[in-house]
Amino acid sequence: MSAVTVVLALLAAFANASASVLQRRAATDEPDGGRGARQALRLLARLLRRPYWLAGAALLAVSTVLQAAALAVGGLAVVQPLLASELLFTLLVGGVVFGHAPDRRTWCAFVALALGLALFLAAAAPSEGRETALSGRWPVTGVLLAVVAALTAAGSAVRGAPRAGLLGLASAVCFAGTAALMKEVMGRLQDGLGRLPAQWPLYATVALGVVSFLLLQGALRAGTLAVSQPALTLGDALTSVALGCVLFEERIGLGGRVLPEVIGVLLIGAGTLGLARAPSISGAWDRARPGRGAVPGTSGASGSAANSAGAEDSGSSGNSGPQQGAARR
Repeated sequence: MSAVTVVLALLAAFANASASVLQRRAATDEPDGGRGARQALRLLARLLRRPYWLAGAALLAVSTVLQAAALAVGGLAVVQPLLASELLFTLLVGGVVFGHAPDRRTWCAFVALALGLALFLAAAAPSEGRETALSGRWPVTGVLLAVVAALTAAGSAVRGAPRAGLLGLASAVCFAGTAALMKEVMGRLQDGLGRLPAQWPLYATVALGVVSFLLLQGALRAGTLAVSQPALTLGDALTSVALGCVLFEERIGLGGRVLPEVIGVLLIGAGTLGLARAPSISGAWDRARPGRGAVPGTSGASGSAANSAGAEDSGSSGNSGPQQGAARR
């Protein structure tokens, strides 16, 4: 696990978190014009004239480049778990932009997530593996698509928190697959940039990224982030570790290292749950400062982290984690 990979992944998480906060900040100055495609287009047209929103869009592009760079020099098993730190950065940047400091419980969640990431990566010590996938291994994505289809079907059959959790997990699997395809694209750059448009991974990355984004929006509409975010964060990280092993021959420590790895995963889950329930994430905190006359609104979500959509069950809105759209956390 190289320091360059860690730094690039953390910078990608920071850029994506900053993008979410800035775009959310722009949206809070916009009145709620109702729902529907026409109102959404009008809101987007106004946001395109907002410096905060434009700065957020630029940071999303930066985040995508940083994630791609991290995947080019490091493994999925390192990059994707580190992108869970986007939740930490969301609260830190949000505290500056919205003028509210995280409370003590939120800081405890901070510490749990940070310790969990450090413990898991230190114990697992993932190897970097191959730059491109082993020949003949990509059909494994068919299994992923079957899992996503099953989770989506199950989520469509229920409502509320179960739907949010199932769709969040489905989007996590898709985001992990998108990251694997992005790593393949970066690995093939050594054959020449001009050859990429003639190869399937580039288009598969975009297509699966769009599916990931749509599933994430469904999860955010179905319920609060306290339900969908843990499934999204842990599902992405664990699926990425598995894909790294199967496709790119990345290896993680086993044997006596399994126990600290499991403890790290549990801490990540606990920290993610705590942060997802924090007012700054759940929607009660990310508002313009008092006296500005701003009316809260929803912001456009991006590439894997999206800004949150209103939840059907809770009627709330907020920012989501990491990463997201075609490139995730």
